[in-house]
Amino acid sequence: MNRLELGVNIDHVATLRQARYAQMPGAHHVEPSLLEAVRACEAAGAAGITIHLREDRRHIQDADVKAIRAAVRTRLNLEIGNTEEIVAIACAARPDSVCLVPEHREEITTEGGLDVVGQEAAIAASTARLQREGIRVSLFIDPEAAQVAASARVGADMVELHTGGYANAQGAEREAELGRLLAAGAQAAGLGLQVNAGHGITVGNLGPLLAIPALQELNIGHHIISRALVLGLQGAVAEMLEAMGLPAVARS
Repeated sequence: MNRLELGVNIDHVATLRQARYAQMPGAHHVEPSLLEAVRACEAAGAAGITIHLREDRRHIQDADVKAIRAAVRTRLNLEIGNTEEIVAIACAARPDSVCLVPEHREEITTEGGLDVVGQEAAIAASTARLQREGIRVSLFIDPEAAQVAASARVGADMVELHTGGYANAQGAEREAELGRLLAAGAQAAGLGLQVNAGHGITVGNLGPLLAIPALQELNIGHHIISRALVLGLQGAVAEMLEAMGLPAVARS
């Protein structure tokens, strides 16, 4: 049985940088440093780093992908939309994994899962293209049976179950969302897919999600970066690892 692992999304470190330095990326005093963030997360025990190269480049930039790919000592997971330009960049960068996600320019962050059912041919083509470069492919999907089945049909290695509905709900509605996640995890595992989860996960709402069958990886960004304002980045990663029942051990 694989041990549950934590991937830390550092997009919002870049969001803070872009708020001040978007027009002067080469300035000597640009901060915060994404590479320092990578080192802090890995030192605290994160099993991987996640970044999202959006088509609109609102936070992570092309140069960041290259620099972080070279710096990461654990695993790099690159989130991308299914466009020719971005898929080509991913193939050239060769992260350890790519997670295909939906993108809408008007959204603040990724909302809702990828419609694999409605885009099977295009997603299958990109999945095969990325895998030919030795990149494992994950699909960020809502916990729906049809989407899980389609993810297996297109040849994905993994699914990342969208936990936003669960995170945003309360009471009976949250229990219903949890039930959907449990069912989707069991279905995905039965189809041979690695089961990951992410979006809106916090130390406070994490507990019930640990019951998702065959859950192998959590990808968490906003909460960890928010907690880092109080605890520091290593402290925030350590806090999440403790909530996951994992040790926060510095990596050699």
